[in-house]
Amino acid sequence: MKIFCCQLDIRWEDKPANYARARILIEAARPAPGSLVLLPEMFATGFSMNVAQIHERSPSETEVFLSALANDLEIFVVGGLVTLDKSGRGRNEAVVFAPGNELVTRYCKHHPFTLGGESQHYVAGDELVSFKWAGCTVAPFICYDLRFPEIFRTATRRGAEMFAVIADWPAKRDQHWITLLKARAIENQAYVAGANRCGTDPFHVYSGRSIIVDPHGEIIADARDEETVISAEIDVEGLRAWRKNFPALADMRPEYVR
Repeated sequence: MKIFCCQLDIRWEDKPANYARARILIEAARPAPGSLVLLPEMFATGFSMNVAQIHERSPSETEVFLSALANDLEIFVVGGLVTLDKSGRGRNEAVVFAPGNELVTRYCKHHPFTLGGESQHYVAGDELVSFKWAGCTVAPFICYDLRFPEIFRTATRRGAEMFAVIADWPAKRDQHWITLLKARAIENQAYVAGANRCGTDPFHVYSGRSIIVDPHGEIIADARDEETVISAEIDVEGLRAWRKNFPALADMRPEYVR
């Protein structure tokens, strides 16, 4: 089974334009039924602090789009959106839809990016989630979460075999992005798919570099810096064989990991 990362140049706070562009790119990639497709963090709006303007209302436009996309193409879809917390701040979320209009799970970013002002406008999530896809356990994460290996390790202890990381990661730190995605794969003996945006917004330039990394830390698909969709075949049995033949995870000290 294949996983896909859709890398697009997000139009600033323009949901209809971003829905249309994402659908064009994904349909052109022709994912087979049952495939898993990732879209970037806040793919419908860009990384905006304007929670009052961009948050999802009921019914959620972005959830309707993602649900329809999953249903029309018979795929699993992970995409980023903003909901409103009871505190009045936003929730930077990744939602997962399956064919049949099924909302599989939702994850709230655990680490708002304080340096960029995100923690002033968004609450921090407090629950790790995972979902089953193609017999594999997948844990979603968002952007800045990537700098905190402890939550990835905790997800691994709970059964994660793949990480789906959606992001708006700026070009000036793209080597951090690539290195950390590879590190999370190596240390957890897991597949890692990182879906980033490209292009520009009013504040940053984005180099894209969406990548898919195998459990040995090898990059098996790379989007470089343009709008595109990348894909890679996932070998779950090979992953499990690697964990069995090189059982580093069995040597984890439980007192250091929840």
